[in-house]
Amino acid sequence: MCPLMPGKTTATLRIVQQWASVFSVQLREIVTKYSGSQVLQKKLKDVEPIVKIVELDGNDLVKEYSDEIERMLGSKMKSAKRLAESAEDADLYHDFNASLQFDYYNSMKINTVDEDGNYADLGGEFPLEENEHFNNLLVNTLQSDIQVPTNVYNKDPNILNAIYNSEALNDVFIGNFQKDPTLTWQFFGSSTGFFRIYPGIKWTPDSNGVAAFDCRNRNWYIQAATSPKDIIIMVDISGSMKGLKMTIAKHTINTILDTLGENDFVNVIAYTDYVRYVEPCFKGTLVQADLDNREHFKVLVEELHVKGEAKITYAMKEAFKILNEVRLKGQGSMCNQAIMLITDGAMEDFQSVFEEFNWPERRVRVFTYLIGREMTFAQNCKWIACNNKGYYTHINTLADVQENVMEYLHVLSRPMVINHDHDIIWTEAYMDTVLPSTKELFNTKAQSLLLMTSVAMPVFSKKKETLSHGILLGVVGTDIPLMEVVRLAPRYMLGAHGYTFLITNNGYILAHPDLRPLYKDGKKLKPKPNYNSVDLSEVEWEDTEETLRTAMVKGETGSMSLSVRASVDKGKRPLYLVNDYYYTNIDETPFSFGMALTKGHGQLVIMGTVSVEEGLHDLTSPDLTIASEWTYCELDIDPDHRKYTQMQAAVRYLNGKEPDLECDEVLLQQTLFDAVVTAPLEAYWNALMLNDGDGVELGMETAFLGTRSGLMRIMRYAGTETRVAKRFLTATDKDNLFTIDHFPLWYRLAVENTPGRFYYYPINDKGVKYVIATTAVTVTSEGKTAMAGAVGVQMSLGLLEKRFWSIAKQPSDTDCSTIEGVCPLSCESADLNCFLVDNNGFIVLSKERNEVGRFFGEVDGSVMASLIKMGMYKKVSLFDYQAMCRNSHHHHSNSARPLLSPFYTASALLRWFFSNVLMFLLDLNLWPLWHSDYFVDAKAGYHTSHKQKRVEAWQPCDTAYPGFMYDASIREANSLIKCGRCQKMFVVQQVPDSNLVLAVTQADCDCSRQYPPILLEAKEIKYNATVKCNRMKSQKVRRRPESCHAYHPKEDAKDCGGASAISPSLRLFSSSLVVSLVLCLWR
Repeated sequence: MCPLMPGKTTATLRIVQQWASVFSVQLREIVTKYSGSQVLQKKLKDVEPIVKIVELDGNDLVKEYSDEIERMLGSKMKSAKRLAESAEDADLYHDFNASLQFDYYNSMKINTVDEDGNYADLGGEFPLEENEHFNNLLVNTLQSDIQVPTNVYNKDPNILNAIYNSEALNDVFIGNFQKDPTLTWQFFGSSTGFFRIYPGIKWTPDSNGVAAFDCRNRNWYIQAATSPKDIIIMVDISGSMKGLKMTIAKHTINTILDTLGENDFVNVIAYTDYVRYVEPCFKGTLVQADLDNREHFKVLVEELHVKGEAKITYAMKEAFKILNEVRLKGQGSMCNQAIMLITDGAMEDFQSVFEEFNWPERRVRVFTYLIGREMTFAQNCKWIACNNKGYYTHINTLADVQENVMEYLHVLSRPMVINHDHDIIWTEAYMDTVLPSTKELFNTKAQSLLLMTSVAMPVFSKKKETLSHGILLGVVGTDIPLMEVVRLAPRYMLGAHGYTFLITNNGYILAHPDLRPLYKDGKKLKPKPNYNSVDLSEVEWEDTEETLRTAMVKGETGSMSLSVRASVDKGKRPLYLVNDYYYTNIDETPFSFGMALTKGHGQLVIMGTVSVEEGLHDLTSPDLTIASEWTYCELDIDPDHRKYTQMQAAVRYLNGKEPDLECDEVLLQQTLFDAVVTAPLEAYWNALMLNDGDGVELGMETAFLGTRSGLMRIMRYAGTETRVAKRFLTATDKDNLFTIDHFPLWYRLAVENTPGRFYYYPINDKGVKYVIATTAVTVTSEGKTAMAGAVGVQMSLGLLEKRFWSIAKQPSDTDCSTIEGVCPLSCESADLNCFLVDNNGFIVLSKERNEVGRFFGEVDGSVMASLIKMGMYKKVSLFDYQAMCRNSHHHHSNSARPLLSPFYTASALLRWFFSNVLMFLLDLNLWPLWHSDYFVDAKAGYHTSHKQKRVEAWQPCDTAYPGFMYDASIREANSLIKCGRCQKMFVVQQVPDSNLVLAVTQADCDCSRQYPPILLEAKEIKYNATVKCNRMKSQKVRRRPESCHAYHPKEDAKDCGGASAISPSLRLFSSSLVVSLVLCLWR
């Protein structure tokens, strides 16, 4: 017998309606009582005559904040300039001394003693102290120290002379830090390979004692050393390149790719007796050398196989045609152009090709890399490079690759060096895991704020006798955490949904609250392969015409409005907002700054005044806190102030104990006003605790409020021992606190709903489930209504269950004589399933607690499908262009090692290991062993095969996922669902004065076979081959860097290489062999 008979729908609907109505009254009474919302709203009503509501002018704000950012970044540029001048002067007055003996602090060896207590060579005592400004790392702010890669001999005369010269930087480092205490890491990367860092640190090698970090591979070094460039890599894949030669060639290609950045353009051509593009989609063009494309090339290069006979002429002509066409069309970098020829020999010099395409201007430089021990055709390779303003190198082994590839950067830098053009460069966003605490920050800071940018400048030799050689000494620079830049736009001015963002001249995001550079792989958080090449259009995807992106990339100043589908609560809850965007460029940088303010409440700020004495009294209440991540007062300017919390600093400034503090007067005044206005709520909450005759209702655990100034008050009605939600509103509960990145979730939900009406939603915190009720409070003045804040309560499921189950049933003495089916009706009976569901479709209450917090469609797809069809819930399509998918056919490498980690992690160790093993094999004439199973297996470990990647790697992808919103105009719904042999009745009724609906469904009719669950899972957007190709090679609007140094008449083009490859010292080789043997045993 069906408990909900079709003929009794009207009666059932009336009963459910009554339940919803009674429950609504009780629910509102309890949350109003314990939150004190009406007390606070009354107080705000009382102060309306003395407050002023100000409408923010976005154009003024964006100019003010961009000026602040310009001043900050300008200060960093001045620091870099001082470093460059000092380094050049030190070199100018130093004569090279081949027998120089000089002890320096090697960062790997400092404070290291042997068994007898003697300090290691190049070590010594180096005091280190924990420093809060440097993420609580152990540092020495009085001294810099030196890091030398393991494969560079740390006492080589060139190294010693360069380190000796760079000692002059110590005083400049310290002076810079004194002038600008907000500076973080300062550094000098030498062209010889060492890295001087301030403050000095203890450099931690990997578990095998290897320091694979080479500063010359870092983006800041490469960008500062050269101008933008168009590169075509030509690789010989003829039959003569088999075996080790092909392995070295592939490694050479990858190393060249690692020297490119987002201002460069590239393509890779493989040739035998015909021309083959490694990516057919890129035929006849160049693509931007962003991280995504570079890694894509690496995967494809790994799949190259040798065959046929080498015919360079066709490939060389193809390369010149591409470069000429790109230049004529105004595409690519419009600066340097070069061809990288990787081969085991050139049988002729191809003079006719150069006469046709490159002479006499020689716009395109040609660099040649002769692979293998065979020198028969070396002269032709050298002639090609020397007659096309390039450089020739001979690469015997994998160990030779790094140093030989770096030579082309020094050649390209010559025009800039000879001109002494100290171009200042700014890097794209990157995540530097050289600092141990970075991994800890993954879980404590907004993801996008983990990133940083670097400002860097090249350092040149000023000596007249070497002017035409254009000798690059290295690069100086300093890091700027993007969190410090974002802080310059105060969070309180932006409102609940407002935000600021920064993009580069290429449209890539530097900082944006929706940038998610990390993904979860099992329990580990890892950087995404393409984390620093996320385009603004992939985050602001509602801007389908890319109007905002285009204007910002062009460096324009302006504003625009856009209706957007936003989401909160980890993307689960969609919101429809109208944002006003304001934007401008940041002078002397390639960056543009943008700001979004939500129309309406987001642009209205309440300004009230109270005396400092009155405000301080209430500000120091024990239940009151302020946003610890916001800047009420600057604590970094004076190191003595770093010991204070923001609350301590604010109080000391206001009571006159620290008048030298730089504080935000507007924010402090708002905070004092909010403290006074909300003080009655503290008294009210305390009175409830003391005077409620029956005590606080069991399950009512916490009351809270928050204001736009970042002020919060919290009342714990239940002790820690009895509280279900122990983590709620504690320091680790970032979602529900004011942070540098966002307002609390309960605040953002409250302000988007009718003020005075409570918004209810469930929380599932790692299995701990509870319910939040929150509402907005307002102030009205001169016809304008502004949000003053949000107030609410947190309660246990038990409290709601107790109230609801007692209401949702007919009395036991109900007259059932004329009723067919189950009577009396009760949500506690096995015949009915009853749910409280919120406006986004999430279950707030169910008989089965494991269903709380889940999407209703996942639990009952049949009823949810009917509600969607009836229009009670509407689907909202959302998109994620930063998703990660397991996709066996997606061509993206998951290895971004040179940019992601200064240690290259294990892959760098493997690279070094195999380089030296191969040298050993060659020297002992053991080459055939390379073809043994062991070495084939080892090679797969170093060059991770594409087959392995397809099985294991998460890959960047685009996804679409649904969200749902309740249409409040539809107050009730009921229907009959036919499900095979049974019919399922359901009744859904709006719970008045809330965002909830009560759903009552028939329990004994299972419709799961006919109606599968409706899931909120994201689905990958699949692109066909043509669309995928067009997306990969499309070039969006970008702003080229202003400077270009491609030519100088005094350049000494005769300095074009030819020296044999430099082999590591015997000592280094011995140590590498030991590591190799250890690794062999480990494997």
